Amino acid sequence: MRQRYRALGVSARMEMLRTLIGPDDGSANAAQLCARAVILLLVGILYIRIAGRRTFSQASPLDIVVAIVVGSNLSRAMTGKAPFLETLAATLLLVVLHRVLARLTLRWRWLARLMKAEPVVLVRDGAMDLRAMARHGIGEADLLEGLRLENVEALQDAHLATLENSGAISVVKAKPPPGAGDAKAHTA
Repeated sequence: MRQRYRALGVSARMEMLRTLIGPDDGSANAAQLCARAVILLLVGILYIRIAGRRTFSQASPLDIVVAIVVGSNLSRAMTGKAPFLETLAATLLLVVLHRVLARLTLRWRWLARLMKAEPVVLVRDGAMDLRAMARHGIGEADLLEGLRLENVEALQDAHLATLENSGAISVVKAKPPPGAGDAKAHTA
């Protein structure tokens, strides 16, 4: 009996979702397309967060989702695969949400962390943090490439290497030991 009620509950929820987002035959109204835009924004950010920041370096997940969905929406509106005015309304809502969320990240740090993530230390004083590297899908070859791009030849020459929000690896070079550059040859 409980399984029957659960099945009815799932069915009712799916019907509610279908009513919210409208049919898939291109006849959704403006409010339903706007609901789709909000759902796509949230799901897109989630998917990109799951994929990891290296997937789309140099842009935040929010920026990537908006760029992809706006391009797709405009394409569908242009080719007539979706109702023109309703698609434009949903796309405008998405762009406005992007702007609002970007502004809100300036006010609320927890939202900024959710949208942009935090930098992750990969190397400290020449020692790799293998757990952090594994968690973010950074192999040793990737790390060494990042060091070379920052003109650091060896791991021990890095004081700090950080995976930045953009997906790039930034490096702070280790300071040379005192007197290392001052050695002069003395002849007696």
